[in-house]
Amino acid sequence: MKGLAELGEFGLIDHIRARFPQPVAPELGIGDDAALLSPSAGRQVVVSTDLLAEGIHFDPGFGPARLLGRKSLAVNLSDLASMGAIPRWFFLSLAIPAGFSLETIEGFLDGLAEQAAEHNCILAGGDTCGSKGGLTISVTIMGEQRPELILKRSGAQPGDDVWVSGSLGDSALGLKLLMEGVRLGGAHDPLLLRQLDPTPRCELGLKLAEAGLVNAMIDISDGLLADLGHICEQSVCGAEILLGQLPLSPALYTCSSKQPVFPWPLVISGGEDYELCFTAPRCNREAIQKISKTAGIPLTVVGKVTNSRQVQAILPDGTNFQPSASGYTHF
Repeated sequence: MKGLAELGEFGLIDHIRARFPQPVAPELGIGDDAALLSPSAGRQVVVSTDLLAEGIHFDPGFGPARLLGRKSLAVNLSDLASMGAIPRWFFLSLAIPAGFSLETIEGFLDGLAEQAAEHNCILAGGDTCGSKGGLTISVTIMGEQRPELILKRSGAQPGDDVWVSGSLGDSALGLKLLMEGVRLGGAHDPLLLRQLDPTPRCELGLKLAEAGLVNAMIDISDGLLADLGHICEQSVCGAEILLGQLPLSPALYTCSSKQPVFPWPLVISGGEDYELCFTAPRCNREAIQKISKTAGIPLTVVGKVTNSRQVQAILPDGTNFQPSASGYTHF
C-alpha cells in the first residue's frame, strides 16, 4: 500500500472521494472549488461544524481508527438531531501529521463512511493539509427542515418538564477508564463504547420535531448541567434537576458501586453523552412516551423548568448538589 507521501494531497482527495458513493449527488460536489447544494422545497438549511483535535478531543491510542471516524461525524449529526433536522451533506477537512499511516486513514474513512451511510448523509467536499502537531479533524454538516418544525434552545417555559433520552454518565466514566489504561475487549466495553462510538439521536430528534410536543431542545455534549443551562439562558428561565430521577445504565451502576462516592459530577457534568435534553409541557407526557416506545429509546423526566435564572441539582436526600464545574469548557 502506498504511503501518504507517495499518494500526495490530490491523490488522497481522489482516494477519499472514491470511498463515498453519492446515490443522490449534489448539483456539484467534490472536484470543483465549491459545492452547489439545494435544500428541498419549503425547507431551511441547518448547518453545524465541529473540530476534533488530537490530544484535546481524542487519543488515537484509545481505540481503532474506525471508531474515530464514526465519532467524527456522530458529534455533528447530534447537533442536527437536537434541532429536529434531516441530515443531507457534510464536508470533511483533515490536517495530517507527516509520516501518518495511510492504514490509519483507511480505518478512519471506514468508520466515517459507515456513519454517513447509516444516516444517508453525503460527502460534498472538504480539504486536506499537513500538520506540524497532531491530527486535526473538521466536519461541517448540513441538514434541512421545515422552518416551523426546527427546534431551538429558546422556547422553554416555566412549568415544562425537563426530559433526557437514553442514559447519562457512561461516556464520561468510559473516558475516565480509558485514561486509567482500560482498553476495549473486557467487561467495561459498554462504557468505553459510549465514549468512542456515541449514537446520535437523529431519528428521535426528527420524531419529536414532527410531533410538535417540544418547546426547546439541545444535545448533551458538555454535560447536562451546562447544556440545560444553555436552554435556560436562551429561554430566560431556570431549571431544577432531581438527581435521583436521572437515567443511569447498569454498567455505570456496577462500576460506580466500587467507588467510595457516587460519581454525580461525571453524570451531570462529564459531557459527551450525545443524548437529547428537551423541555415540554407536562400535558404532553403520554404522547412523548409513545414516541419513546416507537423510537425504542428511553425518555425520562428528570426535572422541571422554573422562573429562577439558575439550574439547580437536587440530591436524592433533598439537598442541593454543587459540582466544581457545570460542564466541559476548553478555555
